[in-house]
Amino acid sequence: MALDWDKLRLFHVVAEAGSFTEGARRLRLSQPALSRQIIALEEQLDAKLFHRHARGLALTHEGEQLYRTTREIQDSIARARAGIDQTRNRPTGEVRLTTTVSFGSSWLPRQLADFLELYPDIRLHLILSDTEVDLARREADCAIRFQKPTQADLIQRPLAVIRHRLCASPEYLARYGEPRTVHDLLSHRIIAYGPSAPPYLRSLNWALELGHDGPPREPALSVNSSAGVLAAVEAGAGIAALPSYLIASSTKVKVVLPDVPGAQFQTYFVYPSELKGSVRLSVLRDFLVERMTPANLGDSPDLDRREAPTVQAMR
Repeated sequence: MALDWDKLRLFHVVAEAGSFTEGARRLRLSQPALSRQIIALEEQLDAKLFHRHARGLALTHEGEQLYRTTREIQDSIARARAGIDQTRNRPTGEVRLTTTVSFGSSWLPRQLADFLELYPDIRLHLILSDTEVDLARREADCAIRFQKPTQADLIQRPLAVIRHRLCASPEYLARYGEPRTVHDLLSHRIIAYGPSAPPYLRSLNWALELGHDGPPREPALSVNSSAGVLAAVEAGAGIAALPSYLIASSTKVKVVLPDVPGAQFQTYFVYPSELKGSVRLSVLRDFLVERMTPANLGDSPDLDRREAPTVQAMR
């Protein structure tokens, strides 16, 4: 039997007031209308809730049972309201953030440690994937994307530009020599992003076109993620394009041909439009805007000043 919550609220006020007259005054109802609602509730419960006498009302045994329940409900509502008032302008709750495997397992977690110190009431969940997690279907709350979102219902805030440069391990260079011109790359092993990599990563294979005319060279090794390419370069497998944040985080790679401008990506903080008013997403967005600077991402000043071709321009 489903109880009418509105009638329960009226009952609770009358029980606290001790009379229909005072209850009606508090509720701004007429006394007959209030009395009819209580009678309807008693009929629904098939139980008397009040003893009526000349000095007012007294709860029956069944009325006392119901009053204890409505008082607990009122207390719970009051606590919930207080909690909402307390957290309305304070970042709190859960945020599910998705980004690429390489970015989310190298540079980003070291920054998020500071974020959690600033906002201890936020619980972060990182979802790492090199394929795009669907925000519209709420598989995550927000994302750091390495290409411009195409969905019209997503809010996007530009973050930093991520630049790439050619790298090799010192061991590889000691064994095979360091290229001094792009033509020297013809005698080196090139590591590229394979056909199963996301399109934005495959567009980084510009190194296969350097130093010669004609179709791109075949790579000596292809990998479908930036993290895998970094591991291959560190192991001495060859030369590859790596993003600045991975170069800065590794002690096992060296930039080669530093005067050759590499690809660059514009990154974006993205979230669904229905979360526009979320305080916790706003503080995360502002934190990332502040932290994702060229210097923090490992870009050198001379690279910042150089006009590097965009990924779109090299396609």
